[in-house]
Amino acid sequence: MPPAKLPPDRMRIDKWLWAARFHKTRSLATQAIDGGHVKLNGTTVKPARELRVGDTLDIAIGDTSWTVVVQGLNEQRRPAPEARQLYEETQASSERRAAEQEARRLAPAPGSDLRGRPTKKARRQIKGFNEF
Repeated sequence: MPPAKLPPDRMRIDKWLWAARFHKTRSLATQAIDGGHVKLNGTTVKPARELRVGDTLDIAIGDTSWTVVVQGLNEQRRPAPEARQLYEETQASSERRAAEQEARRLAPAPGSDLRGRPTKKARRQIKGFNEF
């Protein structure tokens, strides 16, 4: 029987972001890192940078920003509950995200309630508005 494979002690940051389910693909993780949306211990890095347990990551995805401490490394992408065990979000980060979510709930962006194509009635109103 072959010996059990030990977990790695370091891995590429783009692969970890994919395995921890912050991005759907490694190429999207690479684009985020190249765009400066991911910082390792406060500095911008390249996608091939080695990541270790205990490192701190600042991750910006859209309007949401996370600050997480790496708790584990995994070569494979696992289900979400297992992926959440790979990191621990800092207290300040979770409070900030909760405050941002509450602000979005109380003051939604204009037009966020619009879905799909306009109805006939809405189209007539738009046409009437544009004629003046």
